[in-house]
Amino acid sequence: MVIYLAGEVDEEVRLDDMTPRQIVAALDKHVVGQRKAKRAVAIALRNRIRRQKLPPEMAVDVMPKNIIMIGSTGVGKTEIARRLARMSDSPF
Repeated sequence: MVIYLAGEVDEEVRLDDMTPRQIVAALDKHVVGQRKAKRAVAIALRNRIRRQKLPPEMAVDVMPKNIIMIGSTGVGKTEIARRLARMSDSPF
């Protein structure tokens, strides 16, 4: 599965090749604060992509981690999820 993210200079950057730090930098353009939350979801997304690249017999042993985001109204939980969905071309 190849996921593309449109870059700033009209070039396409593969989300598959992005590090969690680069994913956080992309989220920083749209979400203010929430440093720990952005880092956690970036790592989870990167691990999900890596797991999908494994052969099926190995992927069975690598369990994906789920994330529950809790917090007050208006702190950015939905926006982080919405931006990640857009970056990974997933439905929201």
